[in-house]
Amino acid sequence: MPAVSIALDAAFQRNERLLWNLCYRLTGIPADADDLVQETFLRAMEHPPTRVEEDLRPWLVRVAVNLGRDLLRRRRRRGWKGPWLPGPVETTVEEVSPAYEPDVPGLGSTEGRYDLVESVTLAFLVALEALTPQQRVVLLLRDVFDHSVDETAAALHLSVPNVKTTHHRARRAMAAYDRTRRMPTRAVQDETRAALERFMRALATGDGAVIAAELAPDVRVVNDGGGEFHAARRPFVGAAKVATFFTRLGARRVAYEHIAVRLLNGLPALVFELSGGRTGDPPRGTLHVELGADGRIHTIHSVLATAKLAAVRF
Repeated sequence: MPAVSIALDAAFQRNERLLWNLCYRLTGIPADADDLVQETFLRAMEHPPTRVEEDLRPWLVRVAVNLGRDLLRRRRRRGWKGPWLPGPVETTVEEVSPAYEPDVPGLGSTEGRYDLVESVTLAFLVALEALTPQQRVVLLLRDVFDHSVDETAAALHLSVPNVKTTHHRARRAMAAYDRTRRMPTRAVQDETRAALERFMRALATGDGAVIAAELAPDVRVVNDGGGEFHAARRPFVGAAKVATFFTRLGARRVAYEHIAVRLLNGLPALVFELSGGRTGDPPRGTLHVELGADGRIHTIHSVLATAKLAAVRF
């Protein structure tokens, strides 16, 4: 094997986990992250940098983020049927991605505004959708992966003033998220798990009042069926509406064939399979909740589209 290929392969092996973490946060979809990492490696083999004896991490990051930025632009042009939610990934209490390894540089806690645990949560990934592709890349590099302004400018072929302006606009777009953010600490994980268990018990009663008691008055539900299954095309809001929806679902004799609490994207979530539904009903999905300071459920995100569930075990 030529020396260049050996050097590139070694660099890729050292940085593959870092690249996946970056690409997943950039796209919000595990399969897209997988594709971007592989495309980065192919680009490296087809068009290698001139000085392979140097640290290749900045070069690999540059290729990955530019490929990811292009993918985001194409995705926005194509659009998505109904609300868009990220594709969930399985984590453990210690992990922040399927490939987490605490001694790999770039995968532990950062000194940025958001650490890797928070930046993998659905709430954070949903908030990123308000940003333009360029703002999203800049925010991730600066505030999650702790790149300097100069490093970010080099990675994106932008001027330093442009990076600073884009970063400022990105942070401004994240203001609503920042006001209500809850770090996914062990205490928040335990609180979320307890809320999910109470919610499952309430669902089992089939009583709308019991279900509503677990919900905030302004609870918001977002379903992502991607146009593949029957799912609300718009979010719906209010404890009474949400309780009625789940009560009617139970009345249709849709049974949870399998349901479990699993740690997804840093927080406990429900993984479920359904039976007895009508044609067009989703056979499986994940349900994620966000709690308010009062401990009640303020947001429910349900991922139903098949393409979004590839990284979840059922």
